Amino acid sequence: MSTHVQPPSPATDFEAPHDLVKEIIYEIRRILQARELYTKELNKKYQVSAPQLNCVLALYEYGPLPPSQIARYIMVKSSTVTGIIDRLEQKGLVIRLRKSPDRRVITIELTEAGKRLADNAPPPIQQKIIDGLKSLPQGEIEEIVRGLTKLTHMLEVQDLEVA
Repeated sequence: MSTHVQPPSPATDFEAPHDLVKEIIYEIRRILQARELYTKELNKKYQVSAPQLNCVLALYEYGPLPPSQIARYIMVKSSTVTGIIDRLEQKGLVIRLRKSPDRRVITIELTEAGKRLADNAPPPIQQKIIDGLKSLPQGEIEEIVRGLTKLTHMLEVQDLEVA
C-alpha cells in the first residue's frame, strides 16, 4: 500500500516558529493595551479623546490653523478632523474663526480652556513612538515600516481611515 505524500505548497513552505508568532501577537496586544489605557486616562482626567488632544496640541504648537492643516499635522483625513473640531468646540476648547473675506475659509483657534488643557495634558502616546524612532538607525525604521505594512495587509486594513 503506497501512500502519496503531497509536496508542500508555496504558501506553506515556510512556517514561522510558533514562539515567534506568539511573540508578535503578544507585542501587538501590548501596544493595543497601552493605547486603551492612555485613552481611558484622557477620558477620565481631561474628558477628551486621543485625537481631540492631538488636535489641541497641534493648535497649541502651531497656532490657529485651517482644518486641512490640522489634519496633516495629526495625520488624519480632513473629514475626520471636522468631527474632532465639532466635539472640541462643544467642550469649549476651540473656536472657529472666519478671518478671510471668503466665508468658506475657517481657522481653528484654541480657547483659554484649550490652552490650559495643552499645558497640563500628557504628551500623546505616539510622541513616545516618535521619540523612540528618532534614536533608531534608518534601516531599523524601514524594517519596522515593512513589517507593520505586511501586518496591515494581512488584516486587510491598509485602507482604513486613521482616526
